[in-house]
Amino acid sequence: MSVQKSAKSSPVSGGAIPFVPRFTFKEYSQFSVAGALCCTITHVAMTPIDVVKTRIQIDPALTRHSMFAAGRKIVTAEGPRGLLTGFGPTAVGYFVQGGAKFSGYEYWKKTFAEVSGSQEKAVQYRTAIYLGASSVAEFFADILLTPLEATRIRLVSDRTYASGLTTGFARLAREGGLREMYAGFLPIICKQIPYAIGQFTVNEFCHELAYRQLSEETKRNLGPSGRFTIALGSGIMAGFTAAILSHPADTLLSQINKGHGPTGSMTHRLVVLARQAGPVGIWAGLGPRMIMTAGLVAGQFLIYGAIKEALGAPPGIEIHKAE
Repeated sequence: MSVQKSAKSSPVSGGAIPFVPRFTFKEYSQFSVAGALCCTITHVAMTPIDVVKTRIQIDPALTRHSMFAAGRKIVTAEGPRGLLTGFGPTAVGYFVQGGAKFSGYEYWKKTFAEVSGSQEKAVQYRTAIYLGASSVAEFFADILLTPLEATRIRLVSDRTYASGLTTGFARLAREGGLREMYAGFLPIICKQIPYAIGQFTVNEFCHELAYRQLSEETKRNLGPSGRFTIALGSGIMAGFTAAILSHPADTLLSQINKGHGPTGSMTHRLVVLARQAGPVGIWAGLGPRMIMTAGLVAGQFLIYGAIKEALGAPPGIEIHKAE
């Protein structure tokens, strides 16, 4: 299957047409804005579910409660505003992370496709390209996300920690410095890189599988509702996969940022916490998180595409196999 080219791609020297587009700085900025907005909108909308999920993971009194039962207990004890705890760090953290992740994925997918040397090789090794692009993009995005995620979890787990993002971030920086701000970096990349792999790779393959079932005539005549259905279904499947792959590390990250576990190296702390949690504890909150993540990922891809189209951004490269 041909690799998509952007009509706005800048030419290479000598007038040769590259088999992948040469995106400009403006186009990467459009990818970044679309990624930042789609992640902010979806994560902010999911804040109440995320609060319940985090409390189930870190509060022994709620560990065996369902999502709805835990939510009722939180509202009873803290009022409806308790479900919006951590709103500020969530919005800011996923704005910067989303911009870096989505634009980074477009950049690294293009770069690794170029490294393959040809269109045919890019299609042949598309799985490795998806895995590599999502992993590298997420790694750099998490450098921006980690301090804000640490602030969010402290606010959610301890309502007396600070009044909001600014005071919470300032307290974390003042009392813990860079060491505590990035204490969760290892578990967060252990969480977010599998998440990104599930998100982008499964979405790519679901799209590929769906379109391979359609005849050429159907593809040509496929309307907005058909494209929306495929995008929604692909996003939901990608979200389920992302949640399952990343959930054990997500549970440990909540424990680390809560201050649980022994002292010592991060690897030692993670091993001890995993043993203490056991099979039940390590998967606590998976149901709510799968629901949340399916909505997040599907919503992100739909919003990302809509914002890119509104901004006049080019499509990303496509290296799906035709048959």
